[in-house]
Amino acid sequence: MTETQSATGTLALLRSFPRSVQLLVLNQYGVNTGFYMLVPYLSMHLTGNLGLSLAITGLVLGVRTLSQQGLFLIGGTAADRLGPHRVIIAGCALRSVGFAVFAFGTSVPLLLLASVLSGLAGALFNPAVRSYIAVAEPTRRAEAFAVFNVFAQAGALSGPLIGSALLAVDFRTVAIAAAVIFAALTLAQLRFLPAHPVERADTTVLRGWGAVLANRRFVLFTVAMLGMFALQTQMYLVYPVLAGRITDWGGAVAVLFLSTTVFSLLAQVRLTRWFDRRTRRGTAITAGLALMGAAFVAVLPVLWADRGHSVGEIVLALTPLVLSALILEAGIMIAQPFVMELIPSYGDSSISGTLFGMFYLVSGIAAAGGNALIGYGIDLGNGWPGALVCITLAWGSAAAVWLLHRRNLLADPAGAPI
Repeated sequence: MTETQSATGTLALLRSFPRSVQLLVLNQYGVNTGFYMLVPYLSMHLTGNLGLSLAITGLVLGVRTLSQQGLFLIGGTAADRLGPHRVIIAGCALRSVGFAVFAFGTSVPLLLLASVLSGLAGALFNPAVRSYIAVAEPTRRAEAFAVFNVFAQAGALSGPLIGSALLAVDFRTVAIAAAVIFAALTLAQLRFLPAHPVERADTTVLRGWGAVLANRRFVLFTVAMLGMFALQTQMYLVYPVLAGRITDWGGAVAVLFLSTTVFSLLAQVRLTRWFDRRTRRGTAITAGLALMGAAFVAVLPVLWADRGHSVGEIVLALTPLVLSALILEAGIMIAQPFVMELIPSYGDSSISGTLFGMFYLVSGIAAAGGNALIGYGIDLGNGWPGALVCITLAWGSAAAVWLLHRRNLLADPAGAPI
């Protein structure tokens, strides 16, 4: 299949979904474009343009992450209680305001306010969007989330490119453009995104959270996925660090990101359809997690590679690292759509937002802890302890999901094979 055929097939699949799902998929492209236009260059702005210390810069960035990861459960619950469309709109509007504050704010209090608003925005619309899609397309969730991932990746690719071009003017131009994108998304959803009927909750919020935590199968599945949480962020931690160790070429990290993004754009839908038609859900997720662990087996030769300086040496040093990154991306592409499909199947549509919110809250905690442990391991010796941690986490999660699958403890997504 050529690149054109792959793109055409993805667009045809997108058109087969309800218009609300189509809008949210396109919305995710805009969300990631606007986000990655600004955030990769934020630390440069804070330290360079504003002259802030690394400690203050770390605080501003950390507040944004904490505001998002720590409030996912609030956003998911709000989607259930108020309706996901309202929460999605509110989240996009808040991020528009937050990015506008980044454009004009120069004092630390204003920058912290921008971080809180931007993080809260993500906590609102991330679980709400997934909850909306899960309810709007209950019979083809995996394919819907596969297309969703394709457009999210496309936004993650185009965002930094647009941001770097606008950065030639100044950072304020970047931030204003990103704020305008989110404002446009807000208006588009106000106009075109239909509301879902909201079931009146018969319990308090705390009792609702307690019911989710009392769902043994959901808790076991969430814990089993800890390895995926920790490893899917390593493209932003381990791989850039290793690229910097084995070559002094500044474009090495860009090659990694471009390779994995293009691979995802071309292969995501095909992989999801292949596993959807030929395997059960537990098998597909297990295979994806096993591949994620294999990626860090493939990265082991890189840990002892000599630093490359000439073109030939750089190519030789980067090849196994790019191969490892592609294997990791393949594992994520296989597992993630089916994981997203299963999450809302652990309850009815009235708590799908809460289920996503709880899942993402745990994922944020796991990713933070995993990054700290893996980063510490990468700093030891040649970095093999960090790679070993990654392998253990991935294969441990694969074994846990396979055990749940064998014991029929995975949810049944609208009658799909589990």
